[in-house]
Amino acid sequence: MPSETRIPLFNADAMSPVAGTGKRTYVPATRVSFADRWLLHTLLRALGDPAIRFVLWNGESVYTAATEPVGTLRIKDRRTLRRLTYRPELEFGEAYTDGRLQVDGDLVRVLETAFRAPVHPWVERLLVRARRPRANTLGGSRDNIHHHYDLGNEFYRLWLDERMVYTCAYFPTPSASLEEAQVAKMELVCRKVGLQPGQRVVEAGCGWGALALHMARQHGVAVRAFNISHEQITYAREQARQLGLSDRVEFVEDDYRNVSGQYDAFVSVGMLEHVGVEHYRELGRIIDRCLPAHGRGFIHTIGRNRPLRLNAWLEKHIFPGAYVPALREMMTIFEPYGFSVLDVENLRLHYAETLRHWLARFERSADRVATMFDERFVRVWRFYLSGSIAAFSTGSLQLFQVSFARPQHNEISWTRAHLYQ
Repeated sequence: MPSETRIPLFNADAMSPVAGTGKRTYVPATRVSFADRWLLHTLLRALGDPAIRFVLWNGESVYTAATEPVGTLRIKDRRTLRRLTYRPELEFGEAYTDGRLQVDGDLVRVLETAFRAPVHPWVERLLVRARRPRANTLGGSRDNIHHHYDLGNEFYRLWLDERMVYTCAYFPTPSASLEEAQVAKMELVCRKVGLQPGQRVVEAGCGWGALALHMARQHGVAVRAFNISHEQITYAREQARQLGLSDRVEFVEDDYRNVSGQYDAFVSVGMLEHVGVEHYRELGRIIDRCLPAHGRGFIHTIGRNRPLRLNAWLEKHIFPGAYVPALREMMTIFEPYGFSVLDVENLRLHYAETLRHWLARFERSADRVATMFDERFVRVWRFYLSGSIAAFSTGSLQLFQVSFARPQHNEISWTRAHLYQ
């Protein structure tokens, strides 16, 4: 292990008098105490001794892994170190976006290294202790969606593909462009749900409308698409008007819980993360109400290998109220109503690749984003996109596509070959 510079052990943060006032103000320590070193070594052991070098506020370097470091984290002060030890899953992102933690090296690679390290059980307990997600009541869901999706279409247009698709793409070849991969994803959805001309489709959570418009334009179906983001619905309606599809695609600014009528297919791409596991049985009841005996269903969602709360920083700053389910939790949607699960596919590596495209485009527009918002906003979104790449590439997050139907419905493909032709 690399040697460390020996520093006198005691020099706690102090309260020093402000000249001429008699008052005292907080002055960050410039030295590093024995307790500081012990705290950092304890944190590194708990995190599985990742191949990441830490540099403290006095320039002292601490490194505990046996291999070469992939990057360096510079901690600005003692308070940041203490907060990292108490709540690493929240405070790492807070310190980075506040500028109290500097990353030297590739941020994605540093985060992948941290995610791959075997963490101590007490860190696992801290992760489970994360704050309770915001409520997903009718009013709560609208507030949660507004927080993220109504930042402005101009912002998202800077780094999404030309159709404004904000969900995992499907790359049929490694060289496919983001635009090609998003079209391929929409086609894959249509094949999985077995769309036929003349059918009626309901989509729960439609984003900026790309999938609904694709289904109508390419497969001759009528679509009723629900969303509670005003910015997205306004954009989607204008796209339908420009494409001459307003008579075949209805964009409804309303909650999925108010879906009514019967349809040949139920489709949801990227909405389940915002439903909340406590509402899964209710969602299943709505699907049961919508689908006749021959109906087919499809849900595309970020997921996990086992139940676990969403990262506390992500829930606080990016997706309030969000929860990503394990597969067994998703069965709460299907089992009470007797739905048969026909197909499950995991596209997590496709999501990592999608995010790499988004991050590269975001970085090219970072100056513009800073002008629209501020530099801290840029760091928040850089951390979100980079952390998401790391989560999918290391298997911390999954991307599930689940197809389902009524148990008596036998008009299903004999093999899966049709999905990839």
